[in-house]
Amino acid sequence: MTLLLNAVAAFLLLTLLVALVRIWMGPTPSDRMLASQLFGTTGVALLLVLAEAQAAPALWDVALVLALLSVLAIVGFVTRVVRIDRRES
Repeated sequence: MTLLLNAVAAFLLLTLLVALVRIWMGPTPSDRMLASQLFGTTGVALLLVLAEAQAAPALWDVALVLALLSVLAIVGFVTRVVRIDRRES
């Protein structure tokens, strides 16, 4: 079972790398924000898989904090975009 969890963790790390490339090269701010949401979601999943694989319950708390920060980041982005759209129209 640990081998399977480690394989899933490796796949999630690869997904994080793809998200990081998209954040770096995203043509629009919306692409970058979606990639950062992918980064947050995948980071939470990775932390949960590692918590189970290593029997480290403290990683559950870290995953919860990362999930909350991810939600706050998207709320801040949407608020900023709505303000910019109101000024342009």
